[in-house]
Amino acid sequence: MPQRRHVARAAFSAAAATALLAFATPAWASNTIPLHTPHKGSTAADFPTRDCNDERFEDKAGNQDGWHFLLPGGAESGNFETLTLTFTDGTTEVEIKVPDASDAYPDFLYSTGGKNPRVIHAYVFTPAGWTLVDGSAVISGQAEKFVLSHTCAGTPSSQSPSPSPSTSTSPSPSTSTSPTPGESNTPSESGTPSESGTPTDSTSPSQGGSGGGDGDGELPLTGVATTGIAVTGLVLIGGGVALTALRRRRDRITFTS
Repeated sequence: MPQRRHVARAAFSAAAATALLAFATPAWASNTIPLHTPHKGSTAADFPTRDCNDERFEDKAGNQDGWHFLLPGGAESGNFETLTLTFTDGTTEVEIKVPDASDAYPDFLYSTGGKNPRVIHAYVFTPAGWTLVDGSAVISGQAEKFVLSHTCAGTPSSQSPSPSPSTSTSPSPSTSTSPTPGESNTPSESGTPSESGTPTDSTSPSQGGSGGGDGDGELPLTGVATTGIAVTGLVLIGGGVALTALRRRRDRITFTS
């Protein structure tokens, strides 16, 4: 009987010690670790590509790159909690959280099997051709870094070039204008209005040769000769003057008786 009690006490003590040790084991604090430096600046096409037939890549589209990140080390490394990855499409940098179901990029954490499963795998799918710029991870254990294990490269989508603005221009309207009446410096000879705006009568025959000077604006004289008209005018004027003088002289004569 005493021996049985001793055995029972020993078993109880061992169980209690085991429980105390289990509860006394300090919990690992979360730590942030960087991405392995040589893996920064990698593209999926430049990095070793393998395991594209793996079931974890089965949901990857053909125009996407698949990225597999790994937390190295044993149990002391703990598990992935979150990852923050920065990619660039060549123009803009994009930050992707893993896991995050709210963003536009498929991503998930994956745990190992066996008796002691651990979350040491992370996957993310991005548009093909992107470059991994940098990254960090929050883990539950102790590790110096996490690594890019391998990739499954896709084929970039062909993009039609944006329409470039046409450089051809419609012919500009002609700036030349037809001469308007009065603007031509060349004397008109065929009925075109002359500079003074008076149409030139070139269809009536002139009896004294071509009538009018160059652009003097006067009509050509036709019919009776101009000399006869001038002489007649002078005679009439002279006669009028003489008659006027005689009348004035007569009015000045006074008769005396």
